[in-house]
Amino acid sequence: MNEMTGLHEERLDRVCEALRATGALRVLDLGCGAGALLFRLLNQPQFQQVVGVEQSLLRLAEARQMLADHLQGESPRLHLVAGSYAEADPSLQHFDAAAMVETIEHVEPTMLSQVEQTVFGYFRPRHLFLTTPNREYNPLFGMTSGQMREPDHKFEWDRVKFRRWASGVAARQGYQVVFGGIGDFDPDLGQPTQTAMFNLL
Repeated sequence: MNEMTGLHEERLDRVCEALRATGALRVLDLGCGAGALLFRLLNQPQFQQVVGVEQSLLRLAEARQMLADHLQGESPRLHLVAGSYAEADPSLQHFDAAAMVETIEHVEPTMLSQVEQTVFGYFRPRHLFLTTPNREYNPLFGMTSGQMREPDHKFEWDRVKFRRWASGVAARQGYQVVFGGIGDFDPDLGQPTQTAMFNLL
């Protein structure tokens, strides 16, 4: 298992635990990809309703295949939604908790305001746990200056920019935000993954 794979597994475990600790019964995975976090959430009996939202139809098909057993029956715990979390969907409003795992950095910077308004202003989950890469840590992965962790990333924030953005979102939308990190800590560069837990005031 390479360093990035190990970090990914640790990240998913931490997100699942963070959502569980809120006491949530209904949880939302915004940008669920192929369903790796959904798989973990469904293994927690606490979560009575689990919804994944994904824009990529290919990734959503992979999630449907992997989680097929959880989509059976008259009232399955799992629902998969094809769509963008920048679009207002009334079925996604007022969940107990939501996650955005390594997905905000795939958003065009010009769309960040729209995402904020939709996710925090319209969906308005009571808690939202968000993770994103810490750009400052990239040299420790052997990356060159300006290189991003995935080709599809539109940006990667350093710690100051991430906290400034998240603090602004919280202040504008009526949330409190608590910052943290995941992965091996470096005294100068921090941790490879940055986290923010938003709690509705």
